[in-house]
Amino acid sequence: MFIVHFIKIKAMKQFILLSIVLTLTSCVSIRVSSDYDTAVDFSVYGTYAFFKPGIDKAKISDLDKRRILKALENTMQAKGFTASETPQLLISFHTKAEKNVRVSESYLGFGSPFFGPYYGWGWGLEFNRPYNINTTTSGVLYIDLLDATTKNLIWQGKGIGTLSNGSPQEREAKINAFVADILAVYPPTN
Repeated sequence: MFIVHFIKIKAMKQFILLSIVLTLTSCVSIRVSSDYDTAVDFSVYGTYAFFKPGIDKAKISDLDKRRILKALENTMQAKGFTASETPQLLISFHTKAEKNVRVSESYLGFGSPFFGPYYGWGWGLEFNRPYNINTTTSGVLYIDLLDATTKNLIWQGKGIGTLSNGSPQEREAKINAFVADILAVYPPTN
């Protein structure tokens, strides 16, 4: 009796843990990936500056550009990097919008008379297949790190998610999350 009760409690704890994990992972709204030059020794980089020509090309509002620059500055400093007039790294970013289209099919059954070859006349189901088409737009933020001497791209991080059209504070919080999540995988570990 005791063993059965113990197994039930253990199964219940595992179910609750699994439910919590699934709930937390379903709330993740920013997908992050990165790519880098494997021949580069990232431990030699300690200072940075912003690469203005690249940032000027970003197709977003000036307010959002400033929010991204502030988030980059805060995140880099938190990682131990220092802003410098003679940097080792140049930081740039650009944005893109991705349209996502999801098509789903739903079946609706309606009764209709039919003639079957084996059973004669009868009543059956006729399936209607309406298609549901949903489109969403995701914002993509690319963060590029360039070697300041060669101007070669050495690392690129990419974050995909939605940017709310809420208050300025909500936009700032979302941009901070984007930048922090993308730069969480920098420097790469070989």
